[in-house]
Amino acid sequence: MTFLVPQILVAMVALGMGLAFVVADRDSPTSRAVATALAALGLAVVLNIGFLRQEPGGPTLSGWLALPEGLSIAAFLEWLLRVRRTVPSRELNVSGGDHILRLGQAASLAYVLLSILYPELRSRDFLFAVSSPRAFARPGFWLFAVPVLFASLTGLASAILLLNRRPDRPERIRVLAMLGAVPFLTAGFVLPAQWSAISVTIGEMVFLVGSIRYHVLQGRRGQFMSRFLSAQVAELVRSRGLKALMQHQQLEITVVACDLRGFTNYAAALPSVRVIEVLRDYYDAVGQVVAAHEGTIKDYAGDGILILVGAPIPVADHARRGLALARGVRVAAQGVTRRWSGEPHRLGVGVGVATGAVTVGVIGGAGRLEYTAVGPAVNLASRLCEAAADGEILVDAATIERSGRTEAANRPPLAIKGFATPVSHYSLY
Repeated sequence: MTFLVPQILVAMVALGMGLAFVVADRDSPTSRAVATALAALGLAVVLNIGFLRQEPGGPTLSGWLALPEGLSIAAFLEWLLRVRRTVPSRELNVSGGDHILRLGQAASLAYVLLSILYPELRSRDFLFAVSSPRAFARPGFWLFAVPVLFASLTGLASAILLLNRRPDRPERIRVLAMLGAVPFLTAGFVLPAQWSAISVTIGEMVFLVGSIRYHVLQGRRGQFMSRFLSAQVAELVRSRGLKALMQHQQLEITVVACDLRGFTNYAAALPSVRVIEVLRDYYDAVGQVVAAHEGTIKDYAGDGILILVGAPIPVADHARRGLALARGVRVAAQGVTRRWSGEPHRLGVGVGVATGAVTVGVIGGAGRLEYTAVGPAVNLASRLCEAAADGEILVDAATIERSGRTEAANRPPLAIKGFATPVSHYSLY
């Protein structure tokens, strides 16, 4: 059993890495795919060495022992396919890279089938072939080497195509780590047993270092963005990728707009450093309220904040949530204005709420993407916010109707630019 010690250690490293991916992000399809690949890799290393060292059954079992190897290759390619789907294509035709990966998975299946059909040939001519004289001159070697090399090359080619789409830094690091690991993992098929363990371990470590760096960067980003965006948005990106956000769709949502009263004069009279501190405090306070009510901040415009409720994840009670969010924003923003106001420069807050059908999705170019919403409800919420007095929440009739709330005072219709007739609205208590 001592000859198995290096392989057992390699397998333990692979299984530990796979477990770490699952524990860190168990609901992520990409994490499940890479965990499967690593677990299958560990089993392949131990089982092939262990059984092939024992006669007479080793060569016969060799064919079936190709199953974990084929599964590992196919799962790594599946992981790369799912990573590709989380990176915006920016109007490029990316189907070619996906088809290449599917061909690679077909090659891994061909390798397994050939191994089952010709187990002795695989054991004698392919596995650990470098330790045999003139190994590369044997037809049996190339019978198995061709599908393995083809599958590896499809992964490399697809990864290079992915890098051509200029993914952000965390994704780029993860893909580059895979590119660095593949040659070492592939070499493990043909190197002598003791060197095979070393080569596979190096490949695992290269991929591990890149993956750790990826999770660190993503964790920092997630921690920052979670203060301003809905946790549901992060869940959507993690489970279904950015592709789900890139598709435009029409939804009925509630829009909440807020801005600070007196901010222009305040910013002109005080040092810019203090103005930035006020905005940071204001964004932070409003962001916490938005997260608590599962809203999504569309954008910031100085002291103005536009919030979507019901997008990108549709919710049936978006109007009710929108009113609760508006009240929370008012309370949070008033706390900020009390902390930073002083005579003669005083700050206040106004809020506007509107409900209606909008088109939502991701737009952008030149490396910058923005989640946007277009529709009359967005404009109406902004206009109502402008008309609101300090501490006032103005709400359109559609929001009151959808929410079923009555704790609001009817206001005279308001003439608003872009709307043909005066708009009925209410002041929320």
